[in-house]
Amino acid sequence: MVRTESSGPRTPPVEVAAVFREVLAEDQVRTADEIGEAYGHDETLSAQPCLPAAVLLPGSTHDVAAILEVADRWSIPVTARGAGTGLSGAAIADHDGIVVSFERMDRISEIDLDNGVAVVEPGVRLADLDAALAPLGLVYPVRPGEDSATIGGTVNTNAAGMRAVRYGATRNHVLGLEFVLAGGQVIRSGGKVVKRSSGYDLAQLVIGSEGTLALVTRVWLKLAPRPRNVTTLLAPFTDLEQITGAVPRILASGLAPLVLEYLDALTMAAIVHRSGLELGVTDATREAATAYLVVQLADDHADRVEQDMLALGELLVDELGAMDALVLPGQAATDLITAREQAFYAAREVGFHDIIDVVVPRAALPAYARRVGRIAEEFSAGIVGCGHAGDGNVHMSVFEPDEQRRAQVMAALLEAGVELGGEISGEHGIGRHKKPWFEALTDPAALQLMRGMKAAFDPRGILNPGAIFDLPRSST
Repeated sequence: MVRTESSGPRTPPVEVAAVFREVLAEDQVRTADEIGEAYGHDETLSAQPCLPAAVLLPGSTHDVAAILEVADRWSIPVTARGAGTGLSGAAIADHDGIVVSFERMDRISEIDLDNGVAVVEPGVRLADLDAALAPLGLVYPVRPGEDSATIGGTVNTNAAGMRAVRYGATRNHVLGLEFVLAGGQVIRSGGKVVKRSSGYDLAQLVIGSEGTLALVTRVWLKLAPRPRNVTTLLAPFTDLEQITGAVPRILASGLAPLVLEYLDALTMAAIVHRSGLELGVTDATREAATAYLVVQLADDHADRVEQDMLALGELLVDELGAMDALVLPGQAATDLITAREQAFYAAREVGFHDIIDVVVPRAALPAYARRVGRIAEEFSAGIVGCGHAGDGNVHMSVFEPDEQRRAQVMAALLEAGVELGGEISGEHGIGRHKKPWFEALTDPAALQLMRGMKAAFDPRGILNPGAIFDLPRSST
C-alpha cells in the first residue's frame, strides 16, 4: 500500500501491484510471498531490512519509463536494485514502495573496438563483462571487489576498488548514460565521444547519486587495453605508519602501480586463514609484522615489469623501512588479490559489527592512522582493516557490540577523516546507513544545493526516499 507523505502513513489511494500490472506483464510484478527476503536488504550490517510492497522486473527502457510514470502519478516510492552487494543500505526500499530490479536488463548491447567503448544495460554483471572483453584484449578496469556486482550498481555508487590508483573510479570510465526521470522522461547524456563541453554534464551528476535522481537504463563505458604482464610484491612492515608514509614515495617514483593496497596484520591473518594462502612469509616475519603492503605492477613488456619490480623492492627495503619484498608467484599473487577482495566477508565471519570507507588525501594517511589508534584506545574498541592506500581510501572494520558506543566510535572515525580534508565515503556511498553522519559533517550550503538538485530531478521525492538525506514526499 502507498504512503504519500514522509511524516507517516495515510489511507492508500491504490493497491501497489495492481497499478503496475496495467503497464507490465504478469511475470514482471512480484508481491507478497513471491518476494524473496534478499530483496529486503543489501550487504549493510546494521541497516534494518524491509520488504517492499512489490518487486518489478523491467526488460527495457520502455518498461522503466512506464513504471516511473505510474509511480510518480501515485507518489509510490521507488528503489533501484542491482545485485544487492552494496554496503550503505541504498538498495533497501520503503515497505509501501517498490523495488525496480534490473536483473532482466543484463545485455551487452555493443563492444565497439574502434572507439574502445562498451554499451551495456545496468543489470550486466562485472564478471560477465570481463569474460566478454578478455578474448578481445580489453578490460573495463573498475574492480570494486565483488565481480557479481552490476554495472548499474557501480554507477549508482561511483564504485572504485583496488585498481583506482591507476585508473580512477567509475565516473572516470563512464562516457554517457541513458536514464529515466521520475515522471518517465528518458534522457541521454553523452555517448561514445571522449570529451565534450556542451552544457551541464548530467551523466556525471547521476553517477554516484544512489538512485535518488534517476534510474539508469544504459551505460557507455570507456575500455582500456588489458595488461599482458602483471607482477605482485608483498612487503611486510613493523609499523602501519611506515606503510602510509611509503605510499606517496612510491607514487612519486613514477612506477605507476596497478594495485597499491595495505592490510593490517589481523586482516592479513584472517584472509590467509579463510583462503588457505601460502605466501612464503616466515614465522619470524609474521610475528614481527604489524601490516603489509601489496603492490602490483603491470605492463605489456615483461622485461619492463621485472625492472620496475626490482626498483620497487630496493626502494621499499632500502629507503622505506620494509622488512622484506617478496615477489609472489602467479597463483599465489592471484589468490592474494582475490582474498583481499573478500576481506569484508572474512571480517564478517569473525563477527565485526560495522564498516567504514573513509577517504583522505594520500599524504594524510599517516595522520589518519594515528587518529584511528587514539580512537580505538579511547573507546576500547577493536578497529582493524585494510585499504586502497594509493588513493587514500581506508576500510575499517569496527568491533563494538554496544550500539551506542559503536555509534560514537563511527562518528569519531568519520569526523577525523573529514577534519583531515577527506570524505566519509570513498566508494560505498551514503545510502541510509551513513546518512546521519553525512548530514552532520557536510557543509549546510552544499546540502541545500544537493536538495535543490534532487527537487529538480524528482519533484515528488519518490526516487529512493530516505537515501543520502531526508526530504518530505509530496502527492502534488
